[in-house]
Amino acid sequence: MLYRKIGEKIEKYFKSKTNKILIIDGARQIGKSYIIRHFGTKMFKNYIELNFVEDEKGDKIFQNINSVKDFYLGLSMVAGDKMQKKENTLVFLDEIQEYPQFLTLLKFLKQDDRFTYIASGSELGVTLKKTTSIPMGSIERVHMYPLDFEEFLYANGFNELAIASLKENFDNKESLDENTHNKVLDLFKKYLLVGGLPDSVNSFINDYNIVNVRNIQSEIHEYYGDDASKYDKDHKLKIKRIYDMIPMALENKKKRIVVQRIENINGKTMSNYQDEFDYLISSGIALDVKALSTPTFPLIESSGKNLLKLYLNDVGILTNILYKNNIRAILNDEKSINLGTVYESVVASELKAHGFDLFYYDNKANGEVDFLIDDYDNLSAVPIEVKSGKDYTVHSAINKFLSNKDYNVKKGYVLSNERTVYEKDGIIYLPIYYIMFFKNN
Repeated sequence: MLYRKIGEKIEKYFKSKTNKILIIDGARQIGKSYIIRHFGTKMFKNYIELNFVEDEKGDKIFQNINSVKDFYLGLSMVAGDKMQKKENTLVFLDEIQEYPQFLTLLKFLKQDDRFTYIASGSELGVTLKKTTSIPMGSIERVHMYPLDFEEFLYANGFNELAIASLKENFDNKESLDENTHNKVLDLFKKYLLVGGLPDSVNSFINDYNIVNVRNIQSEIHEYYGDDASKYDKDHKLKIKRIYDMIPMALENKKKRIVVQRIENINGKTMSNYQDEFDYLISSGIALDVKALSTPTFPLIESSGKNLLKLYLNDVGILTNILYKNNIRAILNDEKSINLGTVYESVVASELKAHGFDLFYYDNKANGEVDFLIDDYDNLSAVPIEVKSGKDYTVHSAINKFLSNKDYNVKKGYVLSNERTVYEKDGIIYLPIYYIMFFKNN
């Protein structure tokens, strides 16, 4: 079984006496149901799983339920023999977004407190925006992502001691020895190929067949696109169009979605497609990085620009689109291939999975910096530049950013394939794989 860090959160929740119901939110095919099912069957004698997508396609037992009593009656039809005590009975409401009234009903199920509950949802962010009576004080929503690089290392044989040793080097700003560096960097490059979708990772560690991995990624990418197109009749074509545009937009110099290309209509602005962008972001299949020209702490309160980058939620899907079955582009550092898009994508997904809101610096006079994150120690911003080639010491934009006294910036990071960790002129140079230890939670 793949190690997932969110499992510790789920196990702790099952042991707690909280007055909230935990909802695991995230894109489809990232392992939400699997990890809940694993701990649910392990920790509860009576495990009841209700999948509302399957119910909607089948008997529709729960489709029109709006009261606790009616829910118990419906539950008894499918699992009456398992409805025992709260301490030994777990009810897992899977794909809860299919029946939005249950988001309101959770409050009353918790108040009644007859069983232990947990829920999961795909596109839950979209549903929450449409549901007016969400009892926010009664639910705890935790977002789940594909496997991050640390979890990928566990899947490939690293243990807690090995990870702790890597983190100690990171905390002390120390380089790994050459052999360890080469091993970790090699796995990092393989992570760029495989990504973090559980089916892809399991396929990789079981048979090491890139064709099989790519087939899985292609199916899920197509599934995401089809899912997006089902959103509603007024938006589906534009959502699908924007989603399909993401990889090619990232290959452009500015890496931004060009609004006029969505429908090939001049005069359109970001505001004309707000619902479409909201869907892609809220559903978890795209990660948004907002532009800032004047960063102030906290970044979320900075005056933003109407510019947006979108990254796919999984780097393996991206490299599949860009390079198909040719693994040399990633593993051999082909000089003719610019991997900047791929490296930025993995940094975006790591930062997002580790609790950061994503921003980038865009200033006509000073240039562009790939990412900005909050620096809570110094109440300022931390710029991050991502380099995929040998010219990792060339970065005029981050130099100008650091030299601007109005920004009160104390440090910046440059991430690259280079092994040596060192600091110069306020910039800390780190190997790219150390991004796994940037935490905001």
